[in-house]
Parts: sequence; structure tokens; C-alpha cells
Amino acid sequence: MDGYIRLGDIPKHFGLNRGDSVWVASDVKTLLYNCIENGDDTDLNVLIDGILDIITEEGTLLIPTFNWDFCKGKAFDIRTSPCRTGSLGKIALKRKDFIRTRHPIYSFAVWGRDAKKLAEMDNLSSFGGNSPFSYCREVNAKNVFIDVPPQHSFTFVHYVEQMKGVSYRYLKAFSADYTDENGITTKRTYSMNVRCLDRDIFLTIYPFEELFEKAGASKQYQVNGISMETIEMGRVYDIIADDVINHDSSRICTFNGQKESMAKNSWETLWRK
Repeated sequence: MDGYIRLGDIPKHFGLNRGDSVWVASDVKTLLYNCIENGDDTDLNVLIDGILDIITEEGTLLIPTFNWDFCKGKAFDIRTSPCRTGSLGKIALKRKDFIRTRHPIYSFAVWGRDAKKLAEMDNLSSFGGNSPFSYCREVNAKNVFIDVPPQHSFTFVHYVEQMKGVSYRYLKAFSADYTDENGITTKRTYSMNVRCLDRDIFLTIYPFEELFEKAGASKQYQVNGISMETIEMGRVYDIIADDVINHDSSRICTFNGQKESMAKNSWETLWRK
């Protein structure tokens, strides 16, 4: 136990303040293993409550409860469709103090000041301008990563891609039965900005780290030997957008035709000068 930080105290290291809006992405397997090894509590509600104690009811907590079954034509029930993005989301959905946002693919369990506002959003597009992703930009939400690298879990990047427009993704509509919070089932259509399969896209994202840190918009740290990071989403929006607009998303990903497109844009820029 020497030097060990207990589960409920871990959020004190996230760099959070009273009134913050916070999005938590996590893989808690190693965290829970450490708890067992040190005789600590393994109830993840303790971790969630530790965050709530810091941000208070003046803040807002978003925990991803994403589920991609709707893309396969499977019915979505906002009351019962499971979270496919980890244990924290599953636990949050069981709590009476959290409510779920409406999008059947990219939903969140939300708590706090703006929970009702987020739950009332009826964005048809996953990453649209009237979505929880846009909210995170507007309020400069802090995206906390627990033992997951942003390369695989910084979903906010896809919001920037849609807002600025990219050649390697397109909006695709999906339709299936949707059951709302009142138990009423209707056929609904929602969209997602999906990959163009022929572009052979490979996400990188990690080359942003240096730029984020230089801008003072992120910090990387370790707690109990577990890698963690906090990124201020509103502050990094322009950094990501610049990559999309001026560098053909070269820090976000690689894709077929990217080098040719970058060369063309470079030539056009020189020609305009």
C-alpha cells in the first residue's frame, strides 16, 4: 500500500475543477487488478463518485455508452440497449442519477448541470453540430483517458472531421426500430460519418500529442503505474481542424491518395502565392 493511491482519490490527479464538464474514456482492467492487489475497493462507483465530488453539481460528467448494433439494423431501446464501451458506461447506466442521451449509436450516460440539455439533444448525425460532441467543444470539456491511448479512443477527432469535411469519410444513414424513454417504438433513421473502405484508412492521432502539450491543452501522467491523460477538447479543436484543412489530416490518419492530395494542395498554395 506504500505510495498507493486509493480508487476514490484517483480523480484528484485528473486536473479537474469545480464546474468542469468531463468525458471519461477508460479501460479499467489494470486499475481493478491494482485495487485487488492492494486490498482496495473494486466498486467503480467509488471512482465515479470521486469525479462528482470534485466537479460538483455545477459540473457535468459524460461517460460513453456507445453501441453499434443500430448500424446492423438491430433495434435500439434507450432504456435497455447495453453499453459496448466499457465497464464505467455499464455502471453509469444502472445509476438513477445518470440519464442517457438519445443517439442510438453514440450515446452517453450524463450527470450534472447540463445532463438534461444533453439528453434533450435530438441530433440525427452522430458527430453533427447539435450533438454532445459539439457541446464538448463549446464548454471545453476535459477528456480523461484511463489506460487507453487517444489513438484508439479520442472520438472527438471524428467530430472535427465532419465539421471541416474530409474526403475519406461520408455520411451514411442507418434505419431500425427505436424505443424511447416512454417505451414507444418507431422506425427511425440516424447517420454516422463512416470510412470510405476503398481509402484503406489507418488512424494515427498520436502525432498530435506534442502540439497539444505545447498549447497547454493536455497533460500525460501516471497513477499507480497506469498511464493517463487529460485533453481539453475545446482548446485542441483548432489544432485538429488545421490538420484537416491544411495538411489532409496527415496527423489523424493515413489513407489511399493522401500523398497525391497533399502534393496537389502544396502546388496550389505555391501557385496562389
